[in-house]
Amino acid sequence: MAMLAKLEVRPLTGLLLIWLTLCAQGLCPREAAAQFGGGGMGLGSAVGGISIDADGIVRNLDRGALESLADDRRKALSGDVNNNDLPAEQGRLRNVSLARITAAVSDPKAVAKPLSSDVLFLGGLERITHVFVDPDGHDIILAGPADRPVVDASGTVVGAANGRPLLQLEDLVLALRAIDQARAGGMRCSIDPTPEGIAALQTYLAAQRTIGPAPVVIFRGMEEALGPQTVSVGGVPADSRFARVLVAADYRMKRIGMGLEPSGIKELPSYLALVPAGAKTAALPRFWLEAEYEPIARDADELAWKLSGRRMKCLTESDAFGQGAVQRGQGREDAAAEKWCAAMTAHYGRLAAKQPVFAELENCVDLAVVAALIHGRQLAARAGLDLGPLLDAAALPLPRYEVPTQVPTVATGVRKGTNWVLSASGGIQFQPWQFAAETVTVPAVAALRTQALAAKPAARCWWD
Repeated sequence: MAMLAKLEVRPLTGLLLIWLTLCAQGLCPREAAAQFGGGGMGLGSAVGGISIDADGIVRNLDRGALESLADDRRKALSGDVNNNDLPAEQGRLRNVSLARITAAVSDPKAVAKPLSSDVLFLGGLERITHVFVDPDGHDIILAGPADRPVVDASGTVVGAANGRPLLQLEDLVLALRAIDQARAGGMRCSIDPTPEGIAALQTYLAAQRTIGPAPVVIFRGMEEALGPQTVSVGGVPADSRFARVLVAADYRMKRIGMGLEPSGIKELPSYLALVPAGAKTAALPRFWLEAEYEPIARDADELAWKLSGRRMKCLTESDAFGQGAVQRGQGREDAAAEKWCAAMTAHYGRLAAKQPVFAELENCVDLAVVAALIHGRQLAARAGLDLGPLLDAAALPLPRYEVPTQVPTVATGVRKGTNWVLSASGGIQFQPWQFAAETVTVPAVAALRTQALAAKPAARCWWD
């Protein structure tokens, strides 16, 4: 029987995954913009498997609601002839005209009805690897690998060939509008216990002498003492789909680390499983995801740009309790946390293939970097392209979703010798301006721009 003095305390402070199901359980967006699906496709609502009630409390979504949502989206896609025209071929570079996307959303005939799937999913782009400026055609072309949209079993819109989530116009528009807001602190999310909760938890633990034969009693007492925790989002509006992706990815990382759900990858067990018996672990290890890129390649005229080398990194530091608050980075080093973090980084690509939310996070990072590139290098002005219809929130309102404000604390753990190791916290953060500022001249990238402009069709918004 372990003395509580040896208890390793890790309250669950990781971010919570959000999934608003529109009509499935009466959890509709506070403002369902018709062009982005409104009450039909509900594209912004599909981020992972969790719902949010009117009080901002996160709840699990049942399997029946997921299946219903997936069925509704399949019906919507099957009835869209523009989606059926999109090929599912792999290996080609798909080009998407930002000028024609802008024209589609500003068409008076389209204001009161959902946009076609080729516009909503940016021609089926899976990611953006190139940006081409076309001054003669007054256009900016986004290019990358692409696929035909389909709906997977969880209701996520993915590519038909490899099941990777596709880029969404809603996230691009949000990134373009929010990119200035992200200059100071980047784009990020976090969940933190309140000072009052920390003080109550310390008082509760001080009153316990042993764990006893039923640790679940201690866990429930810790949850009650710490109480609900506060959700914060920075750099993007908290009621946006973009914010939901940040929160969703962090929550899934948290659950994998805690051992509450498997990663599906043998080389990525839970963090708890890596803690050896009797190890001196940190009081509050934190795990968070950041992004990095290779310097962006460009031609000498700055009309052709290539993004490459993007990867997500898992980082860790140890927090500690002190004076009724969490002291960031003040805990002792945790070798198990470092090992788990390295495994998460090494196998992130495989994890993204199994759990789409991690690929959606990569998509949002790409879109934010492209937004910083367009804005910072004044590419729209160079192209003579008016992005006003995308930037005008009154003319093109984005759907707004219930904002997560509180997360119930969950305490769980595994026994390690005479210690009990409990849950760890996490977060997401990245600075798109940093990536957009790091460039290198590579004349060869101009050739793909020439090919893209030469193949541009007369009317359609995308082409191979």
